[in-house]
Amino acid sequence: MNDKMPRHLGREIEKLKRKLLGLSAYVEESVQRAVKAIATRDDKLARRVIDADFEIDEMEVDVEEDCLKILALHQPVAVDLRYIIAVLKINNDLERIGDLAVNIAERAVFLSRLVKIDTPYDFATMSSKVQLMLQKALDSLVNSDSLLAREVLVSDDEIDEINRQMYKDVTTAIKKDPEKVENLIQMLAVSRNLERIADHTSNVAEDVIYMVDGEIIRHSGRSY
Repeated sequence: MNDKMPRHLGREIEKLKRKLLGLSAYVEESVQRAVKAIATRDDKLARRVIDADFEIDEMEVDVEEDCLKILALHQPVAVDLRYIIAVLKINNDLERIGDLAVNIAERAVFLSRLVKIDTPYDFATMSSKVQLMLQKALDSLVNSDSLLAREVLVSDDEIDEINRQMYKDVTTAIKKDPEKVENLIQMLAVSRNLERIADHTSNVAEDVIYMVDGEIIRHSGRSY
């Protein structure tokens, strides 16, 4: 943050930072619970994720309103303006990650009614990698650590490859055991939602790099 910023602007930005970090923690917890609900077929835990989504939506709106208020009242420039722009984008991606956690939780509710089967891909590995990506991205946000944010971006390709392989494995499994199609299609949806969480997590990491270094790397084709 700019050491020379007006006192009132500094207070507003600190308050905004606390709200964004609160939203980050809430979203991370929703993803953790949704993944656990899938692994354990825990209907009650899944419904907690679904029921809590409105709180994430309210927090997202609150952060956005604060950003717009700061822009209107204080007209920040340079580093402070860059921070507000990054927060607006990160805020949106966090809300989308929350929505995707709800999607996974809804799959968990459905799967809780079916007989559990062995999945044709390693769900535990994929989900743990995505959660680690999210944790690193949020840690990079908390600590303004662009190097850690760049580590997140490297991991995204691995998640994409796991998702592609999972699609092939599920297609093969459906041909072998058509009676398991309901289970398998739901797990296919879970994998797709995890992959999309990874995409939004990468967006967060890219915006942390912009916030800290002033560098826009989206579509740059650069090695991280």
